[in-house]
Amino acid sequence: MAHTHEFRFSGNDDFDFEIRTTIGQSFSGAADIGEVLAAVQGVDDKDYDGWFRAWLGLGDRIAAQADASAEAGRTVSAASAYLRAASYYATAVNAVASLESEDELLPTFRKHRAAWDAWVDAVDLDIARVAIPYQDTTLPGYLFRAPGARAETASRPLLVVVNGSDGALTSLWSSAVSGALRRGYDALVFDGPGQQSMLFERGVPFRPDWEAVLTPVLDFALAQTGVDADRVALYGISQAGYWVPRALAFEHRFAAAVADPGVVDVSTSWTDHLPGNLRKLLDEGEDAKFDRDMELGMKFSHELANTWRFRARPYGTTGYAETLRAVLQYSVEQVAGRITTPLLITDPEHEQFWPGQSERLAALTPSVSTLVRFSEAEGADFHVQPLARALTEQRMFDWLDERLGR
Repeated sequence: MAHTHEFRFSGNDDFDFEIRTTIGQSFSGAADIGEVLAAVQGVDDKDYDGWFRAWLGLGDRIAAQADASAEAGRTVSAASAYLRAASYYATAVNAVASLESEDELLPTFRKHRAAWDAWVDAVDLDIARVAIPYQDTTLPGYLFRAPGARAETASRPLLVVVNGSDGALTSLWSSAVSGALRRGYDALVFDGPGQQSMLFERGVPFRPDWEAVLTPVLDFALAQTGVDADRVALYGISQAGYWVPRALAFEHRFAAAVADPGVVDVSTSWTDHLPGNLRKLLDEGEDAKFDRDMELGMKFSHELANTWRFRARPYGTTGYAETLRAVLQYSVEQVAGRITTPLLITDPEHEQFWPGQSERLAALTPSVSTLVRFSEAEGADFHVQPLARALTEQRMFDWLDERLGR
């Protein structure tokens, strides 16, 4: 969907959105607007290698500054720079999607995670690395304690924060964790199946039945000292607007939840762009013909082919039809009516990935849901309100505080 704004950071819709998303993180200290705009200035709309190099170079430069501050014993400056570097590397990881090769993916991701971990060690916060039991393995996570929590004897509310399809931990810091800590919440973040380290390092793909993930995560959270079992809330961003309601249909112990935005059917962001003849082949089960025609079409757009490969990877599939059949399983249409948890659903104007789905989710959950609209007039439009995270945080936590009796 083309932007309606006259003002743009780039003529490329994807570049423009990534810039908005990254500079929107400046509110929580995870970006500095000037250095971002300087880094991407002059990158041509079709220069995908230049786009990747701009973000990787910015990450490298700020990480070097962080190292120098750390070596000089200036930990506040080091922490600030490590967090920004982690954010820029995360954008570089996403930029690999449009490159001809994925050779840069793992090294760039490892730079991102190294910068994040250096921030965790340097910042003046109480953060514990945790391993959350999951099936026959563990999910890597980080448990943040609210400032001053160690001195308190009373238990505290906890916010479990869930990522989308390709988000990084820095985006979770900006979208929810920093606001939670300032309000006296503890917070738990983790990589689930198909997300970040679970995908890139271990090759574990997505799964549609996210209750199989969030139930063990909640079990782990409830076992931690100082957590009030009656005040554990849940937040999901981007594709987690599907993960969260899907899990809530089966897991009823969360006190309240936020879907930012609401996602009923993940597949529409894939299938809405299919030509009618291709959709017909898919509907009729003509997978071989579908794959043949898709392969032909991809030859005319390297950019599309590279993006498809990157987006399909977390689903653990190979063929085009096989991938879409997998994505079609990611729907809450039939189970949303089982949700009993109070649910806040954000609904930004000009939602470009799942338009209309926040309203649809609210319609499927009328007794428990609150729909909150965000508008262009507020500077709060587009997917996950990238340039209005302060406003989003205010509305979300005011609602959560009310639900949790705070």
